[in-house]
Amino acid sequence: MSRPPKPIIRSDIAYSTPDRIVVRGKDLPNEILGHMNLGDFALLQLTGNTPTREQSAMFNAILITLVEHGMTPSAIAARMTYAGAPESLQAAVAAGLCGLGSVFVGSMEGAARMLSEALPKPAEDADLEQIARDTVAAYRARGATIPGLGHPLHKPVDPRTPRLFQLAAENGMAGNYVRLMKLIGAEAERVSGKSLPINATGAAGAICCEFGFPWTIVRGFGVMARAIGLVGHLMEEAQKPMAVEIWQRIEDEASAHLRGDVRADAVRRSA
Repeated sequence: MSRPPKPIIRSDIAYSTPDRIVVRGKDLPNEILGHMNLGDFALLQLTGNTPTREQSAMFNAILITLVEHGMTPSAIAARMTYAGAPESLQAAVAAGLCGLGSVFVGSMEGAARMLSEALPKPAEDADLEQIARDTVAAYRARGATIPGLGHPLHKPVDPRTPRLFQLAAENGMAGNYVRLMKLIGAEAERVSGKSLPINATGAAGAICCEFGFPWTIVRGFGVMARAIGLVGHLMEEAQKPMAVEIWQRIEDEASAHLRGDVRADAVRRSA
């Protein structure tokens, strides 16, 4: 009995020969190096197309927005891992990236999914106000947090969001997904009576929908961007260590009750 032919294994992204490296049909040394920035090359890698000026401006803005946000849990995790394994910088970066989920950075995936499912096709005649009401009602009915809204630090406005939306308008990428995100934010505030500003990941998720990216890949853009920030944190950690100090302080406070220091610690905190 003859076996069916095996399917051809094929990638349309890149190939290499002894004297060539070709990415999406472009010669890497001669057509890409010196001609594209990192964001543009990422778009070429993802889509196979050279980005327009407007696409370049927006995609680079999204990536830059997500590179850094201070001493976040992902930055602390990376620094702590580096303190224990300074010979493995990549492991420290990976440790930080593992914390990018529904709460931090990866929430842009949640926003993109919400918008994509609410508006599968950005029709011009879509009743965005009704869609926003229905979306908020559905999330509230199941007790779920609406992705892309609210921020523990930035109140009443996430300063990154107006700028991202401004750039989207300037570059022709403030379509129905951006409008729907704004309407969802306004509706959520109306029915909850709370201040729920659209955060940077909500804005980024909406703009990613304007690009036409599937929501399943959007978290990857946060991973790409934050990896750069984590490398910066590790460079600083190597020069000005703080991870061991963080560890020792946490150890002191967390184990205070074992030493009978609970009351003393409480007095110090209230002083």
